[in-house]
Amino acid sequence: MIDFSAIRVLWLRELKRFYRARSRIFGALAMPLFFLAFLGMGFSRMAVPGMGEGVDYINFLVPGILGMSLLFSSTFGGLSVLWDKEFGFMKEIMVAPVSRFSIVLGRIAGGVTTALIQGLLILAVSMFMGFKVISVWSLLFSLVFMILISVTFLGLGLIFASRMKDMQGFSIVMNFVIFPLFFLSGALYPVENFPRWLQAVARIDPLTYGVDGLRHLLIGVSSYPLFLDLGLIGAFALVMVWVGAVLFEKSETT
Repeated sequence: MIDFSAIRVLWLRELKRFYRARSRIFGALAMPLFFLAFLGMGFSRMAVPGMGEGVDYINFLVPGILGMSLLFSSTFGGLSVLWDKEFGFMKEIMVAPVSRFSIVLGRIAGGVTTALIQGLLILAVSMFMGFKVISVWSLLFSLVFMILISVTFLGLGLIFASRMKDMQGFSIVMNFVIFPLFFLSGALYPVENFPRWLQAVARIDPLTYGVDGLRHLLIGVSSYPLFLDLGLIGAFALVMVWVGAVLFEKSETT
């Protein structure tokens, strides 16, 4: 059974940890903003093939950087699981009379909320750099894609955290995983510019469809139909959460 009280408590705990760690907020925003500032300004006058007519690079870049922020913050949400194992909190919540699936949902809810806060902050700052959203409704619908991207990679982080015990090892492995996911997604340049074999690899990257959906909604340019993006990123989110929950059920607390 799903225990909504347990979900709320774990969600609130993640929010409090995020609010109290001011350095974490700054660190999470610094790299995306550096990408926006230096890449956006550096390539603003260059014609990048495949961007679409009338689209400048800063507008093309913002949805990709938004996807990058969600990818990094969500994937490293698994690190908090290892942290809780290290200091014994995981053992305490595991013996509580609530299902482990409720614990998974609580952690995902907290991670999604903090990732959304970071994403919205980046979106707000980008508007001061010249980024323009095509409509308010598209901005609201983009929140659905932001949530699905976050859920997908929170699930991925949980999968790795459930099978690992070392925090340093987790960070190394996740860096090895998330950078290829980021660069293959078309966040910095159109996927159509890749060689054909690399385009095929990019199509199995969940972030490809998340970034493409955000780009479609925010600036009206995309490589795939919107409903294909929505269906595939939604499917990835469900699979990642399910696999993460199954592995978390079987994981050890120490």
